[in-house]
Amino acid sequence: MRHILILALGVMVMASACDKKVSDRTADLPPLQPANQDLNAGNWKLVLLSRPDSFAVAAPVATTSPLYVADLNEIKGYQKNLSGDMQGKIKYWSAGGVLRWNEVMRELMAKYNIAPYQNPDGTYPAPNSANPFAYPVFPFSNPPYAARAYAYVSAAQYDALVACWHYKTQYNRPAPYIVDSSIKAMAGRSTLPSYPSEGAVLAGVTAEMMKLLFPDEIANIQQKLQDQELALIASGTSTRSDVLAGETLGRQIAEVFIARGRGDNAGKAIGTSTDWNNFVTVTQTKGQTPWYSLEAPARPPQLPLFGKVKGFLCDSAAIVALRPGPPPSTSSDQLKQQTLDAYNTIKNPSREQMRIVQFWADGIGTYTPPGHWNAIAAEDFVTRNFSEVRWARNFALLNMAEMDAAISCWDIKYYYFNPRPTQMDPRIKTLTGIPNFPSYVSGHSMFSFAAATVLGHIIPDRASAYTAMAQEAANSRVYAGIHYAIDCDAGRTVGQNVGNAAVNRAKTDGAE
Repeated sequence: MRHILILALGVMVMASACDKKVSDRTADLPPLQPANQDLNAGNWKLVLLSRPDSFAVAAPVATTSPLYVADLNEIKGYQKNLSGDMQGKIKYWSAGGVLRWNEVMRELMAKYNIAPYQNPDGTYPAPNSANPFAYPVFPFSNPPYAARAYAYVSAAQYDALVACWHYKTQYNRPAPYIVDSSIKAMAGRSTLPSYPSEGAVLAGVTAEMMKLLFPDEIANIQQKLQDQELALIASGTSTRSDVLAGETLGRQIAEVFIARGRGDNAGKAIGTSTDWNNFVTVTQTKGQTPWYSLEAPARPPQLPLFGKVKGFLCDSAAIVALRPGPPPSTSSDQLKQQTLDAYNTIKNPSREQMRIVQFWADGIGTYTPPGHWNAIAAEDFVTRNFSEVRWARNFALLNMAEMDAAISCWDIKYYYFNPRPTQMDPRIKTLTGIPNFPSYVSGHSMFSFAAATVLGHIIPDRASAYTAMAQEAANSRVYAGIHYAIDCDAGRTVGQNVGNAAVNRAKTDGAE
């Protein structure tokens, strides 16, 4: 009965999340008009590529050639008979490709953020990337999976756009509406060279990455790519040859990130029953009470070996160095007091505390804590008139920090294997679900303070606001009865340290 209730609540939360699609808040944005085209971006520091011309892009034909004239005529043909649907697509994509693909990512994260239901024998099936269409459908986009996915897509977009900018400035081919004044600039005007098309680069690199991450969505993702590319042509922003060159470049760069992802240990993060039992044995050997799943039947711990995944900012030695000191002994008076404090907090929550808990819950059916911070970032970025390449750079910094925060957090959680307040005192009834992994440290705190640190560097005048939001997110886990205060305090410190690794990269990437 308890599982039926949990499943029903999960469906309700997912439905609520899907009713408020992220794109609803940005549907009426004007075309992206960067305050600075960042023409030097082809020289910015790359993430995985060794150099921006790692993949060759052939020189475009002259704007006086018959082939180019044919490209211009294609645009004129579309513009002569634009349907309302096409005008809507132009308006949608002209707000910015990085923004729109990030929104698509967040919506897919919410759709696939559903924990598998148990088998009749009480065991739990696990999604399998080798057979992604069988139940449970791959992926289960829990916070670590989501953080990694956001990071790979954002970092790949960034490298792809840096390469794109390199070729744009090398070939310097003007936009179609500049070459032929009879072509309307329906997505805004720009002096940025059009070859290769930055929108098509984004479509190519993102679609290729997302087909790996969400294999059940391949048709949907391919349709998004086609919509964006057709909007680029019909709007007069790009010619067919601009688009073809851009998509090809983007797909080639995606393969570099896909190859890296196949060997980053994420596929081994689920562990085995031997690994799961070993955490218990090691913790008991230390004289401590080990964490255990409070679900019935007990669910295997969530991705216990994710701490061994290869991150973008911190190597394995740095992940170990990030570990804070141990939490109080499970038999200590200090932990008893922390548990009592958790009970006293949850007994009579205020209306404001309940609001904070729900706002930051980011559980089943949502786009997870990293996705929540992507949404916060996007809403601020749209007010700053960043170029596409700077949008990509900013999201890469944010999401590489979120991925490494997930790696560090899961390393700490399973290193200490500390029980949650609800395990130590059954009187504690949480205001939201109980996560199926150890307590120390708080993931919400780590994700939030890593994000706040990075975003505060990108938009300094918002730094104090981001810190306040991160603290509220951390507090929400205490208010909910999910964490001890010490979990959130330690998470804040480690999260800030991970965020500072991204800030240090930002200071040396050539974009400042």
